Amino acid sequence: MNASKITLVTGASRGLGRDTALQLARKGNDVILTFRSRADEAAAVVKDIEAQGRKAVALQLDTTQIASFGDFSARLGTALRQTWQRDSFDHLVNNAGYSVKASFAETTEAQFDSLLNVHFKGVYFLTQQLLPQIADGGGIVCLSTGLTRFAVPGYAPYAAMKSAIEGLVKYLAKELGPRRIRANVVAPGAIHTDFNRAGFEAHPQMVDFLAAQTALGRVGQPEDIGGVVAFLCSPDAGWVNAQRLEASGGMFL
Repeated sequence: MNASKITLVTGASRGLGRDTALQLARKGNDVILTFRSRADEAAAVVKDIEAQGRKAVALQLDTTQIASFGDFSARLGTALRQTWQRDSFDHLVNNAGYSVKASFAETTEAQFDSLLNVHFKGVYFLTQQLLPQIADGGGIVCLSTGLTRFAVPGYAPYAAMKSAIEGLVKYLAKELGPRRIRANVVAPGAIHTDFNRAGFEAHPQMVDFLAAQTALGRVGQPEDIGGVVAFLCSPDAGWVNAQRLEASGGMFL
């Protein structure tokens, strides 16, 4: 019997990351999930994964703190050895993030830098740090957004960082090809999660507007995305590489 695959999902204590972790477990993966501050939420996800008969470990990580990545890598190595008797994991899912809504003209440098650190710089250097621990033949999945294809006023800096990620993934696929490590992007449309809750609550009519602009007639749910990420971490996606896979239900066609 083949050993279980191990997938590391950043920002998996809630929202899309949580659902991705659970979907991965349902498909037979063990999961390492990271959380920034809510250890209780992360522990609940671990419990849910273990209830499915899979192994799970939660590790604290702030993806904006580049200097902490070496320490995180060391703690990750300890967890891998203690729980799986391995020195490597199979898939990295760069999911952690948040959004700031601000027009291009009103974006502050602080907002820009915060988004840069979470969505591009943190992803770049965390992936770099963890490369020696990703098993040959494994994979990397980065979360992007439908906003790199269509424009909605107020998301210029966020979309710009995600556009950078989409460019980076092509280089990851090219440079890691000799190790048979695939790299792909999942780009969600509007999703009902904590990520968008403030905007939806402040503008309830937005949900109806977005549903009307989506071919499938509704706003997405977390479970619409987790399965797509899990697919890209499966053998069925073994020949999918350097691709942007939008999961938006057909927004703004």
